[in-house]
Amino acid sequence: MSADRPGLFTGEDGALRCRWCQSTTAYQHYHDNEWGFPVTDDRRLFEKLCLEGFQAGLSWLTILNKREAFRRAFAQFDAERVARFGPKDVERLLGDAGIVRHRGKIESAINNAQRVLQLREQFGSLAAYAWGFEPDAASRPRRITHEALRAMTTSPESVAMSKDLKKRGWSFVGPTTVYAFMQAMGLVNDHVEQCHARELALAARAGLKLPG
Repeated sequence: MSADRPGLFTGEDGALRCRWCQSTTAYQHYHDNEWGFPVTDDRRLFEKLCLEGFQAGLSWLTILNKREAFRRAFAQFDAERVARFGPKDVERLLGDAGIVRHRGKIESAINNAQRVLQLREQFGSLAAYAWGFEPDAASRPRRITHEALRAMTTSPESVAMSKDLKKRGWSFVGPTTVYAFMQAMGLVNDHVEQCHARELALAARAGLKLPG
């Protein structure tokens, strides 16, 4: 990080990136190709909500490194299949060294899969529901800076979505978790100003057809 570009670092390819992805090339690839790019696929949205729940108390890099094992363990995060998981599946998952073996989080993912099916009945898709909480552009900071992000671990929209999900029976969906989900799935673009991926994410959002 340089004094004149807080929150950024220059990669080996000369591109400026958000500093949080500096530690590994895999993290940089995730930053460059996924984080902040808009997603309307239900499977990916459900996966991210689950993995954000598993991340509680851990780093996202830890979860990212285990993501393929999570996908195998949780039927590629097909909500209909996960919703049918029973006690034997919970025990199987507790014995899977490739994932985070936390009974409460495992049971939460199964519960939340069942809640996804209920959301689909009302909204048509998880995507239609989630994107209904996209913030109005006018409510966002004028410039996304390192300082602005440090002060913004939640938003009014993440608080509202968290409350609504909890009312619907979801778990491990606090406002900070939901805001991290919004950042990753492109409901907000929190790539720091001058990050090379920021404009790419903005362009992807401009061309996105929202569900519903």
